[in-house]
Amino acid sequence: MPFGFYIIMAAQFFSALADNALLIIAISALREMHAPSAYEPLLKTFFTVSYVVLAAFVGAFADSMPKWRVMFISNGIKIVGCAMMYWDVHPLFAYAVVGLGAAAYSPAKYGILTEYLPHRLLVVANGWIEGLTVGAIILGVVVGGTLIRPEIAHALLGFDFPLIDTGVDTIGEMALCFVALFYLLAALFNLYIPDTGVDHRVLHKNPWYLLREFNHCLVLLWRDRLGQVSLAVTTLFWGAGATLQFIVIKWAEVALQLDLSKSSMLQGVVAVGVALGAVGAARLVTLRKSVRVIPLGIAMGVIVLVMNFVQHMWLAVSLLVLIGALSGFFVVPMNALLQHRGHILMGAGHSIAVQNFNENLSILAMTGLYYVMIRSDLSIYWVITLFGLFVSGMMYLVKLRHQANQRLRDDVSHLDDSAL
Repeated sequence: MPFGFYIIMAAQFFSALADNALLIIAISALREMHAPSAYEPLLKTFFTVSYVVLAAFVGAFADSMPKWRVMFISNGIKIVGCAMMYWDVHPLFAYAVVGLGAAAYSPAKYGILTEYLPHRLLVVANGWIEGLTVGAIILGVVVGGTLIRPEIAHALLGFDFPLIDTGVDTIGEMALCFVALFYLLAALFNLYIPDTGVDHRVLHKNPWYLLREFNHCLVLLWRDRLGQVSLAVTTLFWGAGATLQFIVIKWAEVALQLDLSKSSMLQGVVAVGVALGAVGAARLVTLRKSVRVIPLGIAMGVIVLVMNFVQHMWLAVSLLVLIGALSGFFVVPMNALLQHRGHILMGAGHSIAVQNFNENLSILAMTGLYYVMIRSDLSIYWVITLFGLFVSGMMYLVKLRHQANQRLRDDVSHLDDSAL
């Protein structure tokens, strides 16, 4: 891999680390406010709404200038959201501003891969990016969970700089300062990301033109036989993954009697599995063979059901690693295939914006359903059962759709041969 790729990875690592540490800190802030527990999944809802509402504009924005500049600006927006939480703005609204920065950041961070690397390296690059992102998730939730632990937080608060009054007096303020530092490190790496030399489109100022263009790209990708399958898989994966974050926290509290700090660590355990699966996919699966991993998505949903019967920590850790590994192994090739098809059909930034729109619409829908179920006092075990069956069922439908597309392609090829 060229050296610039490692700069991209470093920038992505610190930005993702900060996002996930901030999520745990925001959950802690809600609990300190004695907000209803159903507000916690709403953090993800507020975070992702920008991906959906601004999808028509962030893709065009990402394609209008060098990707490093887009990433730098986006990290600045995230820092603003972090500062809002520091100044006691409600965590839901502050995290929504962070989501605004993330929505602008995403088309650039993935789009630059298709601009900077040949398509033969996309699966490998996605494996590294996903593995590193998952590493950032692991460290992020660990850092977030560690910073809110009273014994560690008070030790950090007790440290004073000579002759300097920092004004940081609470656990939340101290934790947010660390998160802001991670965002600043990400922004620093953004400045050293190489310019790919790709011509950039002039950003149209007419919003109706951008909406029509986005709608055209959306229809184009869903009509493409390979694009629709890979888009369906990644859409389901990210919706399920976001919901699983909150399911694991609630399940760990009920089944394993863990507090927020410790249950957040189990999110990191899932992420370890995703990292292992992502690395395995990068080594074993080529872009041409990427659709063969679809059955693993069905298996993942079935294995999630086993969570209902686990009450021991060692078994919980093993199960969550397995769930994560299956997830990483099937989503990385699908993500690479989707990027490749999107880059061919419409350009990097626009295709990633379409992908983000669908994936985050799925996150909004699935976390919204989780919110309704928790608000209705539905048992976490029923939530896990419905979640696992839904994931397996949807992945099975995707598998049937792909098989139908294959038969149609074979029939067309047969007709063409007969005509000759």
